[in-house]
Amino acid sequence: MIYDVIIIGAGIIGISTAWQLQQRLPDANILLLEKENSYAKHQTGHNSGVIHAGVYYQPDSLKSKFCKIGLKATMDFCRQHDIKFDQCGKMLVATNNAEMARMNDLFNRCGQNNIKAEILNKHQLKYREPAITGLGGIYIADTGIVNYRDVSDKMAQLFINLGGVVKLNSMVIDINEISDGIIVTTNIGEFKSKYLISCTGLMADHIVRMLGIEIDFQIIPFRGEYYQLPEKFNNIVKHLIYPISDPELPFLGVHLTRMIDGSVTVGPNAVLSLSREGYAKSLMQQINITDVTQMLKFSGFWKLIRDNWRSGLNEAKNSIFKSEYLKLVQKYCPEITIDDLLPYPAGIRAQAVTNDGKLIHDFLFAESKRSINVANAPSPAATSAIPIGGYITDKAIKRFFS
Repeated sequence: MIYDVIIIGAGIIGISTAWQLQQRLPDANILLLEKENSYAKHQTGHNSGVIHAGVYYQPDSLKSKFCKIGLKATMDFCRQHDIKFDQCGKMLVATNNAEMARMNDLFNRCGQNNIKAEILNKHQLKYREPAITGLGGIYIADTGIVNYRDVSDKMAQLFINLGGVVKLNSMVIDINEISDGIIVTTNIGEFKSKYLISCTGLMADHIVRMLGIEIDFQIIPFRGEYYQLPEKFNNIVKHLIYPISDPELPFLGVHLTRMIDGSVTVGPNAVLSLSREGYAKSLMQQINITDVTQMLKFSGFWKLIRDNWRSGLNEAKNSIFKSEYLKLVQKYCPEITIDDLLPYPAGIRAQAVTNDGKLIHDFLFAESKRSINVANAPSPAATSAIPIGGYITDKAIKRFFS
């Protein structure tokens, strides 16, 4: 069978794209390929479950645009399909004068992004969050929490109900773009389609290179390590609690996150990962020789290390020494002790880095005559999955089916 479109990757972006494309093209034969035995096994299934408001992003960026639309779209989708979510709101907490200055900049950014925000002094902050200590804060009501695996499962079900085909346990080994189509070779056989869309996260650069597309970036994996608080702390905060992050870094800092199951997690940090899928607790189990070799051969990796070695060492220190990680939390929540930091699964973030060592902060796409590929989909990709899927669908219909 020759499919009209093959979509590679059943994380939330790939599933959202498949579902929306099948809606728009009800007679099309669309195949979704996923190497794992279920949906959302990687970045989608290892994130903090936050439905972001879009505070941090450049007003003219795709991240800002998609996040703003995605917040409402995600909550509407959950209401429509009876998926549990909680619009609990977010508190950004400043704990020193430098953070107070950055807090005011973030408040201005909220205005630029049309996000309703409220400045709090330290007394107002303490009144709203008795366990939290700070000089001031920003309250943002338009933030929530959800289990994105539940959202992904429902989208996949809708895609299949519309006639879409899913093949799990199907690892892509090679892709060959020919004059009249695409041949995708997997561990279970070959599949041919007229067109291809890839949404492969941590493996995005591999897929793009299989297609012979010239690129000037590589995916560098960063490991985000979390802890979980004991059940007695399930009500320690009413909102999500975030520090005032460094604007020079793409990571938001260690925060307290209320999870949809009622628990509270602490994290993540951001340390260089020695594997694109290095979720294991043991350092030796985290190492993938192929991934490490590719990083070491990439000139952009060494330039990234050169420009960011101080913050990298600091993150590594916080990873190795639990007491250092604790300090990041105690800045704004002093009652948490080291014994309260219980094990919790880590996540891996795919970060596109250019050949000159610069982090790519926005969404990035790479295209060929018959393919559209999501090359970089940083946070808030899960929040933005519905508008991203719509954007890719619009692009595919215009390019391939007009």
